[in-house]
Amino acid sequence: MSAAGGAILERLASRICAFTRHDLTPLSLARARTGITDTIGVTLAGIPEPCAQILLRTPGVATAPGAALVFGTARRTSALDAALVNGTASHALDYDDFSGDLGGHQSVPLVAPLFALAEERGLSGMRLVQAYVVGMETLIRLARAVNFVHYDKGWHPTSTLGVFGAAAASAHMIGLDAPRTAIALSLAASMASGLKANFGTMAKPFHAGHCARNGLLAALMAEQGFVANPGVMEHHQGFLDVFNGPGNHDATRIFEGWGRPWEVEAPGIALKQFPCCGSTHPAIAMMLKLVREEGITAAVVERIEVLPHARRLPHTDNPHPTTPLGAKFSVQYAVVRALLSGTPKLADFEGEAALDPEAQRLLALTTARAHPDMPRDGAAQWGAEVIVTLRDGRRLSRRVNQMVGRGGDNPMSSDELWEKFHDCAERGLARENIAPLFDRLDAIEEVGDMRDLTRLLEYTAPLGGGPRFAEVERQGMPLETGWVP
Repeated sequence: MSAAGGAILERLASRICAFTRHDLTPLSLARARTGITDTIGVTLAGIPEPCAQILLRTPGVATAPGAALVFGTARRTSALDAALVNGTASHALDYDDFSGDLGGHQSVPLVAPLFALAEERGLSGMRLVQAYVVGMETLIRLARAVNFVHYDKGWHPTSTLGVFGAAAASAHMIGLDAPRTAIALSLAASMASGLKANFGTMAKPFHAGHCARNGLLAALMAEQGFVANPGVMEHHQGFLDVFNGPGNHDATRIFEGWGRPWEVEAPGIALKQFPCCGSTHPAIAMMLKLVREEGITAAVVERIEVLPHARRLPHTDNPHPTTPLGAKFSVQYAVVRALLSGTPKLADFEGEAALDPEAQRLLALTTARAHPDMPRDGAAQWGAEVIVTLRDGRRLSRRVNQMVGRGGDNPMSSDELWEKFHDCAERGLARENIAPLFDRLDAIEEVGDMRDLTRLLEYTAPLGGGPRFAEVERQGMPLETGWVP
């Protein structure tokens, strides 16, 4: 179904261009700050990862001259290349925020190109925040029009829809008028790509970097006068019919209730508090609650029962993880680690952490099964209960019926956000830069020139001040930091 009253992208472009700082609500501003801060943190954690490091060693990548920083390095390059590398790094650990309506990750297509543009052109933090909010509105509105057929067909919405968000945000940030914004969106439609068949490989985070770069490229081409078809969405050989199939989309949903409220304010926008599969998070939270409220320790535990919603279990029922990836997708290990160490950190899912003898002892006491009282096809599909039997015979439990990450009515506190940010950022920055960077991001709308902020993202010490750089070097992978002693 097409939207009446003109080409879809022309109507969309008029809304993007009409957005101003006066349309920001206090809640949308606060949510934008949080999403941007969280994304910068996970990007710094991702820069030392192999997918980002291999990109940096690939001939022709990040070699063009320019003012845009590759985060956690001293290398500056073109905005396009910085968007590609930083965008890939931002999704390297799958630790970035996500949206149930999108069926993907909404911030990673936006933050990397916006920071690159802001550096290249000396733009303000308020302008970046505005572009971020309207970019997110664009990509999630498109998701409402095509999901969940789009997702179920095998497209990766982070990329296939994120490219529109990146184009919209970039066009808004550089001040394109409505006709050129529509062209940018049309070009983005021809650069949309990303297959779920590549999940579990380096191609998945590359999707995020690729769409960030493509969306920015679309806006820059439109700025120079490039021409494309604004009717590319509703055309019988256009995006909607080709990607979803005739009859499997509803373009009117793009515009219904636009900005009432802004998508950045929606309850379905969620952060990942823990660096592992999101389906394990409700169970982790319940174990942490037991530890906090009951004061239990590993030494007094006789048995642990983990009962997630049935849809959370097939990909996380891994009672004997032996690799870092296996640990991330083991609800048993995630719950045991929460008991042993408190809030799980990145290091808990790296190296041989899962083979720790005490973790292995507790894993032998742990079982997981689908919760019998949580309907498989009910509205709430992100619940879990954790039951701990103690050696003195007491049986303690905590249950949550719905916890899709941390957001909406259950946001991360400032302390929790800082704890995650610090854990991530110390892998790519000198430690003395982390707190000042966090504080600047927490007031990003007050930054007059984003280049003043991004200086704090530059690599300033050997090994970046973080243990992950050292670990990667020990494993024999040459690091591309750009550091000059």
